[in-house]
Amino acid sequence: MKLLVAYIATSGGEDAVSLGACLARTFDAELEICIVIPPEPAGADDAVERLSDALDSAARRWLDEAAARLPDDIETTTTIAEHANPAEGLIIEARRTASDILVIGGAGGGIRGRHTLGTVVNDILHASPIPVAVAPPGFAHLGADEVREITVTIGDRPGAPLLFETAIRSGIRAHRPIRLVSILAIDDMQPWRNVPEDAAIESARRHAQRTLDEARKQLPEHFPVTSTVAQGATIEEAIGALEWHDGDVVMVGSSRLAAPNTLFLGTTAAKIFRAVSVPMIVVPKGSD
Repeated sequence: MKLLVAYIATSGGEDAVSLGACLARTFDAELEICIVIPPEPAGADDAVERLSDALDSAARRWLDEAAARLPDDIETTTTIAEHANPAEGLIIEARRTASDILVIGGAGGGIRGRHTLGTVVNDILHASPIPVAVAPPGFAHLGADEVREITVTIGDRPGAPLLFETAIRSGIRAHRPIRLVSILAIDDMQPWRNVPEDAAIESARRHAQRTLDEARKQLPEHFPVTSTVAQGATIEEAIGALEWHDGDVVMVGSSRLAAPNTLFLGTTAAKIFRAVSVPMIVVPKGSD
């Protein structure tokens, strides 16, 4: 298994490296740290060439310093990629290296521990062909060394089966407990559904139980897996009512609007993204 970490010498970059180390240790994966820099323009004069050389040297130094901070038990390589668009350059590098997860850091500037979206992060979360793990601000200082439990938000929309299968495979590989969560946001229920609140709650419970039963069929005997219904007036309130611990990660699926085999952060996932202070892994939509 291989993880590609998007790096830049900022607090967000440090958060990404720390989350990459956490996931690499958990999944017994190798780590590649990558910086994307703009290519030298054709016909550049001496001044531009010197600037490009200086940027390349700085990028190499930043990568060396980031790798040096990682423990010896994590297999690490570093790469400088050239592309005018950092997000597209990272996606190309992820494909080239056959990476399984792209790890990025939040932009920072928000509430400590809460996710925020910068331009590059936003672009990746709407175009990546592989799962993307996003580190919350401050993870480099407050994050756990290994994953404790994998929480996965379950639903019945297109793409849910791939999310479910990804969560099952991840739990087995990492030997970590899985928590299946069915989210019920009363105020966010579409008014045209005209479903009484108690009926919606019972439906969510039945769905959680069915998913738990299916997970138990696919997991080894006695594998730790649980299910619960997260209920609240809003999605943010429902997800905030759950108990979270150091080392937890949450896994969500892509919007139904996503192209096949492509990631697209939808409305529900974006609300969860802003509400939690744990790393989030967003899984692409499967083939139609």
